Amino acid sequence: MTLDLSLLPDGGVRWLDASGQHADVVLSTRVRLARNVDGYAFAARARDGERLRVLSQVREALGEMNVPESFMVRVDELGPADRAMLFERHLVSKELAGLEPQHPLRSGAAVYLSDGLSVMINEEDHLRMQSLQSGFDLPAAFAALDRVDRELGSRVPFSYHPEFGYLTACPTNVGTGMRASVLIHLPGLVLTKEIGRVLAGLQQMGLTYRGLYGEGSEVVGNFFQISNQTTLGRSEDDLLDQLIRVVGHVIEREEEARRVLLRDAGYIIEDKLWRAYGTLRYARSLTFDEAMNYLSGVRLAVGLKLIRGLSVYTLNKLLIFSQAAHLSSAEGRSLTESETNLARARFVRKALEDEAGGVG
Repeated sequence: MTLDLSLLPDGGVRWLDASGQHADVVLSTRVRLARNVDGYAFAARARDGERLRVLSQVREALGEMNVPESFMVRVDELGPADRAMLFERHLVSKELAGLEPQHPLRSGAAVYLSDGLSVMINEEDHLRMQSLQSGFDLPAAFAALDRVDRELGSRVPFSYHPEFGYLTACPTNVGTGMRASVLIHLPGLVLTKEIGRVLAGLQQMGLTYRGLYGEGSEVVGNFFQISNQTTLGRSEDDLLDQLIRVVGHVIEREEEARRVLLRDAGYIIEDKLWRAYGTLRYARSLTFDEAMNYLSGVRLAVGLKLIRGLSVYTLNKLLIFSQAAHLSSAEGRSLTESETNLARARFVRKALEDEAGGVG
């Protein structure tokens, strides 16, 4: 099976288009719901036949919903490069993609894709439904997902307990089964050394933070994924309201930190950020971490209006399209690590060169 993401608007990454609120600080908003089909063992314990029956039942129900511009991909029939591509675009989890030895590819692994929505089938739970939106817009992300959840739930019986709520493979997801998260860029708080205090405050309020790719990923490029930690005993509205309130406060802290940097260390910051731009513009080899960190600097410079003529959309796309699977796809072959670093530098140089006319 071959993967053709051109069937989706903007290749499934419209959430990168910087159209949402506070898009210079918040890259994207995601809401995810965990559900299991009643009558089957959870995916990790299910036998191959059970997972395939779950897939068949869910596929039939999704087909009846007639969602425009949507299609199903059998992840278990894709090669490693295509599975990595789906993961890099945030369309599937690393676990569903089977990219790690501790999470081998499962039979019946599939993903249903439409514009801004994906339904992972036979991940840790039978269903992991997610909605991705540009910028800071939790209500829109939840509303889009809630419609799919209700319609799918009317066709497929979900495992539900009257006291505990939706039953899930991991106890921390029991209840609403909802994880809402915001991918936020916080270089101002990092540079002013306020970030430790802010992150500690999040944890005191029952929230958690992770890296660019969620659970198990490291923080690179000053991108943090902030999400709720518990789902039991609280409603979806309650969880969303808390996250909206707290992330709104973090955005205010970040914007204040940026003002402080310009006021107290203007020329030092300006020099640092222009050096980041110069490195990306002319480097011949870039590791992933180097690219993310320099892009963070350039993104901050654009937010501070120190660099003009560069769009946040271009910088967002560089975060995704300069990763290994995308570079291999663009080159039409698998690449060694050193070849990937060379290809990454070429790709970033070209993207910045294309917009360089207005930069200054």
